[in-house]
Amino acid sequence: METKRESNFTSSIGFVLSAAGSAVGVGNIWRFPYLAARDGGGLFLIVYLVLVLTFGFTLLATDIALGRRTGKNALQAFESINKKWSFLGKLTFLVPVIIITYYTVIGGWVLKYASIYITGQGHKASQDGYFTSFITSNVAPIVFMLLFLAITAFVVYTGVEKGIEKLSSFVMPILLIIIIGIAIYSLTLKYTDSNGVTRTGVQGLAIYMIPDFTGLTFSKFLNILLDAMSQLFFSLSVSMGIMITYGSYVKKDVNLNKSISQIEFFDTGVAFLSGMMIIPAVYVFMGKDGMTSGPSLMFVSLPKVFASMGKAGTVIGLVFFVMIVFAALTSSVSIMETLVANCMNIFKTSRKKTSAIISAFSAISAIVICLGYNIFYFELNLPNGQVGQLLDIMDYISNNLLMPAISLLTCIFIGWVIKPHWIADEIETGGVIFKRKPLYVFMVKYIAPVIMIVLFMKSTGILNMFIS
Repeated sequence: METKRESNFTSSIGFVLSAAGSAVGVGNIWRFPYLAARDGGGLFLIVYLVLVLTFGFTLLATDIALGRRTGKNALQAFESINKKWSFLGKLTFLVPVIIITYYTVIGGWVLKYASIYITGQGHKASQDGYFTSFITSNVAPIVFMLLFLAITAFVVYTGVEKGIEKLSSFVMPILLIIIIGIAIYSLTLKYTDSNGVTRTGVQGLAIYMIPDFTGLTFSKFLNILLDAMSQLFFSLSVSMGIMITYGSYVKKDVNLNKSISQIEFFDTGVAFLSGMMIIPAVYVFMGKDGMTSGPSLMFVSLPKVFASMGKAGTVIGLVFFVMIVFAALTSSVSIMETLVANCMNIFKTSRKKTSAIISAFSAISAIVICLGYNIFYFELNLPNGQVGQLLDIMDYISNNLLMPAISLLTCIFIGWVIKPHWIADEIETGGVIFKRKPLYVFMVKYIAPVIMIVLFMKSTGILNMFIS
């Protein structure tokens, strides 16, 4: 029997765009291109695509079907199936609690850069030290974080149909059009540096698309495989309760088999186009050295690229950062919605009151994270070999520790406790043909758990003792 919800997605496409909006965040746009450039271009793309169709599909199908069949959010879904596994719901609930503390901070950074380009001051963003100066100031990062949080809270406050679905249905098509437009423009770029070396966007595309096997060893390939797994894992918004919550809003007449494939396609397509948009442009003006990791790529390298484009760069920069605001917003909304949905059930409060309370918690915790770059600044060596501040530590705990552990436990629960047919039966509701059912059963029982163990070992630094 279908569990009655306070609200549901009104259509299959509304659900797909909302789920894709959650999956498509700043990680797709700043991390995917960097990893592709570093890990052999086309080689990384091939590995990533294979993982999307196997590993990613398994985790995504599990979360969505789990949510729809129980009609509950992550906190209650596991308990409703098996009380002994209620702890897994609590563990899953912790992930968005941690992520919301810093994702709105990053959203604030993006909003700041969009505002600079809107006011025609994009050249400032290309200056050395601009990004560092901004995030280490005491007031500005907090102001922009609060603005971004207010927009997020408003969307969640208005509900599933009028807020989340409406926003995603409007934003995601625009996001896709902008990415395609900038990607095509990147291919037309040409630049001659001070040494007389001319680089073109098409050459940059070749670096991105053609597999590079130079110096490939088993340990290097294993690192590429692990990079692709971790990127895919975080990209699809699995194992953090979001897809379980969104799945619980999906009506029974929606073809889950088709919807899951569409979400995979949309998320992977945006990630691929992001690389096609960024790598050629950065290569033309900065060479391979411009492909730095994480925030440096988006907030340091790309503004320099836009500045090098002249007047066109001002327009491209504006369009780009507006697009990033959209991408960050749809992801931020999904994180807050998961918290609100859980807390509404725990405390039996209304959506409006719960949204206000969660927003207040988010604001206070995000202010602390903002101050982690000045008043509360410190550095900590993380087990994965990186050095982190407050934001990095929260990201490490949620993405590198909790999410792999939750995925491992979920695969054990589905694969060996309640058995894979429990998920398969839900996907086959209404006579739907679950085309990848044999693959799903094999993956969830045997391959996915092993992958998660390896990923967890890499995140904790254990694997580094065995590979160089």
